[in-house]
This record gives sequence, C-alpha cells and structure tokens, in this order.
Amino acid sequence: MITNRSGGVTGSRPPVRRRTSRWAGRGVAQLIVMVLVAEVVMAATTVQALLAGPVRHPAPRPSLPVVKPAFPATTRFYTDPHNPAATWVRDHPRDRRAAAIGRRIAAEPQAAWLTETNESLIEERARHLVRTAAARRRLPVLVAYAIPQRDCEQLSSGGAGDVAAYRRWSDALARGIGRGRTIVILEPDALAHMSCLKRRQRAERFAALSYAARALQRGAPRARIYYDAGNSGWLPARTMAERLRRAGVERYGDGIAVNVSNFNATADEVRYGLSVVREVRRPHLGVVIDTSRNGAGPTRNHRFCDPPGRKLGRPPTAATGIPGVDAFLWIKQPGQADGCAAGAGMFVPGYAYRLTR
Repeated sequence: MITNRSGGVTGSRPPVRRRTSRWAGRGVAQLIVMVLVAEVVMAATTVQALLAGPVRHPAPRPSLPVVKPAFPATTRFYTDPHNPAATWVRDHPRDRRAAAIGRRIAAEPQAAWLTETNESLIEERARHLVRTAAARRRLPVLVAYAIPQRDCEQLSSGGAGDVAAYRRWSDALARGIGRGRTIVILEPDALAHMSCLKRRQRAERFAALSYAARALQRGAPRARIYYDAGNSGWLPARTMAERLRRAGVERYGDGIAVNVSNFNATADEVRYGLSVVREVRRPHLGVVIDTSRNGAGPTRNHRFCDPPGRKLGRPPTAATGIPGVDAFLWIKQPGQADGCAAGAGMFVPGYAYRLTR
C-alpha cells in the first residue's frame, strides 16, 4: 500500500524551537508504532481480498414496467337517458318493478349498440351520442355490431349485406365520431364465432375487421378501439390471440373486450384477458370486461342465453386497481334478452327485475 506523507510546515518565518519532555517523546514513538501496525493490517487485508477474487454484489432486480392507465380512475361514463331500461321505466311509472329497475339499471352507464345498417342513420346516431356525452363531460361506450353474417345467422343475425357495405358502414361510423372521445367495442363474437364461415369468408372477416379498426383510427383519432375477444369459457387464449393478430389488433387496436353479453366471474375474465394480451405480445393493449350481468357468475353448465338466477355485476368504473385492465363496463344492456326469454335485443322487465334482486 502506498501512503502519502506530508512534510514539515513551510513558511517565511523560521521555525520556533520548543523544549520536548521525555514523556512527549515516548508518545510520538507510540503513535508511529500504531500507524505502522495499522498499515500492516490494511495491507494484509488487501492481499487477502485480491487472492479471494473480486467481491460480487447481487445484481439489482430490474424494475417492473409501470402500466399507465388508459383512463383516469375518476372517469365517468355516459348514461344514455334513452337506454331500454330508462325508456321502459318512463312508460311504466306505476309498475311495482319500476323503482328497482330505474335505480339499479336505468341510472347506470351502459354501452349503446349500433346495429342500423343505414349509413346515414349510423353516422347521425354516433355523432349525437358522442356530442351529447361530451356536453355532459362523460365518456360514451359504443358497440359496433354490423359485421356481415353476424352471429352466424343465429339468434342475433343481421349486419351489413356484404364486405363492401360494411366498409361504407365503418367509414360512416368514423365520420360520426369524428374528433370526439369514445370507447368502441368492435364486433362482439365476430372473432370467436366463425364456425359457419368457409376459409374465404374467414379471410374476408379478418380483412373487414382490419378495415373497420383502421377507419376508426384514422377518422376518429380520439376513439379507443377494443376488439371483442370472446370470453374465458370459449376459445383458448392462444387461438384468440392468433385471430386478433389476423384482424389487425397489433396495428389498429387499443385493447380487447371480454365477457361481452356473458356471465363469467370477473376474476376469470381478468386472467383470460391478460393471457390473451400476453399471447398477442403487445403489452400496451388494455382489457375491458363486461360486468353487466356477472354478479352471480355463470350457471353450472355455462348457459349463455338468458339463464335464470343471474345478478347485476360491478357498476362501470375505470378504477379497476388491476394493471392492464382499463375498465369494468356494462356492455350488454341489462334486461335485454339474448334470444331465449324473448327476441334478441328486446327488453324484458321481468328478467331485468330479477337481475336486481
């Protein structure tokens, strides 16, 4: 070890000689010995450390990425005063069920389903909903539901006549939204329910969904686009992720929607939705979950069409407390039939009332 030693004090004045006692001399000698001993000990320690090799400190753990919420926790979603439950309550004020339906369902924010195939009507309705919600400082949720061969021509059949018509419809929807802020749920069941489609028709559906999302991204830049991704009881996460990629979610989507019009428990849908996002390998994608009717979870046999004994789920909120889960929403309008209690989309007051119990 090399030790720097300082010399005597220098200056312009000559040094003053002082008398030093015998005991002071001994003290200086002891101090010199102590310094030499300390140097020897330090040198030995240094040699041992060199022989033992470099000291290896544990590498710091990498910090986990912080997922920025898509919406502030204080976000307030739009309640359409003309939703089916509200309309029924106004028309039946003396019905004994009206108070519960009005308080528990009609007053809660719900998605507006856009099913009209007329392009002018869809543009005007979207514009009205977005502007009305903005005036009230609320965020609307719109469901685009007009894909050709919708629901494989089953209980919720309908939609645009062909892919060309659907493209025009998508352009009209984007024009209606314009610069407004909104959430768009893109085509429930369109990716999960493709059993009726031939190979060419599947390719057309992927292309149609890509076109719709691209039209919204360009024509409605403040809209957040969530592709419907089925639910935890339908397709494996890997299968759904592959379909989402083919439909353009990596390029045009902001996230996925799960449990739409279904009854699965929120915890199961959180796990499923996040696993789909991992399979897509796009961690920026968020998840929204339909909690409108999952308060009691699914039936034992997972019946999906107006099952009895179900309850309302957690009210809509952006304060999910779960990174990657953007919101709990009421996408399905509670009280509307799935097609068994009544025609698909019809409001059934008895069914709505039982959901509130």
